[in-house]
Amino acid sequence: MHAPNPWPVAVLASGRGSNLQALHQASLHSGLPMRITGVFSDQADCGAMAYARQQGIPHRAFAAKDYASRQIFDRALMQAVAAVKPALIVCAGYMRIISDTGIALAPCPMINIHPSLLPLYPGLHTHARAIADGRLEHGASVHLVNNILDGGRVLSQAKVPVLDGDSPERLAERVLRREYPLLVETVRSIISGRIALNNAPHAQVLYLHDDNSRLD
Repeated sequence: MHAPNPWPVAVLASGRGSNLQALHQASLHSGLPMRITGVFSDQADCGAMAYARQQGIPHRAFAAKDYASRQIFDRALMQAVAAVKPALIVCAGYMRIISDTGIALAPCPMINIHPSLLPLYPGLHTHARAIADGRLEHGASVHLVNNILDGGRVLSQAKVPVLDGDSPERLAERVLRREYPLLVETVRSIISGRIALNNAPHAQVLYLHDDNSRLD
């Protein structure tokens, strides 16, 4: 059941939409006081779009081929996002790099979930890189989006051990299972005011408890 005044949240996604589903289901069944006012994607046939259609969530896809530049694409995207009046934008598996134009036009703070313990391993292939470097720990981070790839202030993290004989695929599965509660609890903490959405350089990073129930 929704809170009386749930936070309006827009979600950007390009893939299966599993983090979108985690957020939406938590808003319906786990007391997360938010509602998804729009889902936006660069992939019309992705799982996130299918889930939004199934759940009756407003959604819109943008095809890169229809726009002359990344900046024009991002301008159109952010105009559509602004129209659903979000208080927060969540990039949940959104695979396009957002241009400086898009970031400047974002109508509210924007966060992203990334599969590494930032500042380690921005970009792609994070699991393979962690294994190749002999890391004992890996995980996921939620961070503010700025004009540096995966370079905004880290808000929260969840850690998993890297096991002997791990493959990138097995490690990715374990990280993904922690991503869902990490994102939900981070959004909960943003809404409650426990996490401030500013760029304070020495702000505390919160960590997901081992039982996935809270951030410490």
